[in-house]
Amino acid sequence: MKIFEEIPTQEPSGEFLPSVNFPADLRDLDLKDLPKFSDELREYLLYSVGQTGGHFGAGLGVVELTTALHYVFDTPKDKIVWDVGHQAYPHKLITGRKEAMDTIRQTNGLAPFPSRLESEYDTYGVGHSSTSISAALGMASAAKLKGEDKEIVAVIGDGAMTAGMAYEALSHAGSIDENILVVLNDNQMSISENVGGLKNYLAKIWASPLYNQIREGGKTVLRFIPAASRIARKAEIQAKGLLTPGTLFEELGLSYIGPVNGHDTVGMVKILKDLKSLKGPRLLHVITQKGKGFLPAELDPIGYHAINKIKPLKQQKDEAVKVTTYSQIFGEWLCYKAEEDNLLTAITPAMREGSGLVEFSKKFPDRYYDVAIAEQHSVSLAAGMACEGLKPVVAIYSTFLQRAYDQLIHDVALQNLNVLFAIDRAGLVGADGPTHQGAFDISYLRCIPNMVIMTPSDENVTWKMLNTGFDYVGPVSIRYPRGSGPGSKVEKDNSTIELGKSSLIKDSQESRIAIMNFGSMLELADELSEKYNACLIDMNFVKPLDHKRIKELAEKYKLLITIEENVVKGGAGSAVAEFLADNNLNVSLLNFGISDEFVEHGSPDHQKVSSGLGKEEITEKINRRLEKL
Repeated sequence: MKIFEEIPTQEPSGEFLPSVNFPADLRDLDLKDLPKFSDELREYLLYSVGQTGGHFGAGLGVVELTTALHYVFDTPKDKIVWDVGHQAYPHKLITGRKEAMDTIRQTNGLAPFPSRLESEYDTYGVGHSSTSISAALGMASAAKLKGEDKEIVAVIGDGAMTAGMAYEALSHAGSIDENILVVLNDNQMSISENVGGLKNYLAKIWASPLYNQIREGGKTVLRFIPAASRIARKAEIQAKGLLTPGTLFEELGLSYIGPVNGHDTVGMVKILKDLKSLKGPRLLHVITQKGKGFLPAELDPIGYHAINKIKPLKQQKDEAVKVTTYSQIFGEWLCYKAEEDNLLTAITPAMREGSGLVEFSKKFPDRYYDVAIAEQHSVSLAAGMACEGLKPVVAIYSTFLQRAYDQLIHDVALQNLNVLFAIDRAGLVGADGPTHQGAFDISYLRCIPNMVIMTPSDENVTWKMLNTGFDYVGPVSIRYPRGSGPGSKVEKDNSTIELGKSSLIKDSQESRIAIMNFGSMLELADELSEKYNACLIDMNFVKPLDHKRIKELAEKYKLLITIEENVVKGGAGSAVAEFLADNNLNVSLLNFGISDEFVEHGSPDHQKVSSGLGKEEITEKINRRLEKL
């Protein structure tokens, strides 16, 4: 295998890759040529991601596995279901999208994850983790009912086996005995096991037709002696368990094979061919290295999980000015507050780096809990801590919190427990697309009794709101966007904001318009305020609303406008509309937010325009309403 030390800046040529545009082309190659093809595929992946930016390390780690899967299985008739979709870049390259890779994650370009709308080879849309086994099992059940002869493969990895949903699916798969192959891509971020010659040898034996014929023949003989059958089965499982981590999977009812070297293309092909001849639920444990073949990524798999596109040196220097992100503000606040209160704990579902928790994890390791990709558990864990007097802070992305909705309602809010939710990536997130847009959290939180919702508009307000939320007795959430804010200076003290109190940014005695901003849209709200000489209020809270302020505005102005980076349906603007209706306040109202659609990947500016938050569209709607007043 060729090891690269730098990302190629010129499009690489190759002996085999140029002629492989679809899996059928790949299957025309000789088996002996596959290692060379894998090297060429990895080099092209390095080049293409270097041009566009994007997910990086996971794709490098599955080059050989992807090659072997498409070589052995008759895709797209046979179905490959990818988990944690950032593993799928090599899959995209092999399945007809090589020439379009320079558009990935860009407006109207290739999706960052598998998408059923993009290719027939993308059998299941994915962005979050741990869904592949459930989906593949559903496909296998459908194939059985329809009498179709096809193979169904779920590829799960990059930490996805740390989520409970994967084990729920495995348990079901073992109980109904459907024909499904689960490939566990173990890249040291889930089950870890060294690869050795003995284990590879055993894996080949266990996958071989001869071994399984003997095994099945033994079952046939012993089925008339139930006690002997149980003893033989238990002995087989325990013998494997002495040498492999497969006992759990075998006990769940799957035939376990592995661990095998996931970077041996030829060996993988041979094992997959043997497995293809078997039936029932099977699990192949494959050991890979995240970032494999690119030395810097091998040494730093976390840092090279994703990269930005390669830029000219001058541009890199120009952009090197230090910008503080909301995640960093949160991380600094967490350490500051932990110094004062030894009951503070921090919980994250596998998002230490993204949520700004690195420094806290080093300074306060005894109070730091990374629960892996287990969002439901993270919330109930916090609830248990709160029951015993701790002050848990759950740092979680907006779209990941969706996965713990029952726990939000049942375990935290119903019991009115002191849990602070620091919700990162709220609003539009750009290139990661619809699976990661934090477009719904205001709506799904606002309907929960006891829940406080805060929407800071800059860095300093964020700090104060974190203090406010930490001191509050009961469940509270603070949502802030990805990236940096307007650059306001942060006063790092214990100051708070009065619960449910809005802030007057700009008064106006002459205008007919008052604008209410909720959170990250203050810059746009300010521009509109300047254009219409309008009153501008930073609302700060979605729940509880500043009812007194809204009533005053309704009595003074002819048109009220709300702006939020959340879906309009059920959002902050809806809360204002409900209050006006409940109190018979007859005033014209316009709500601006994300339209009723899933917002595709692209630049944040383009997404705002396409989803109803563009300045021109908003201005046009305001003008039309003013004409009617």
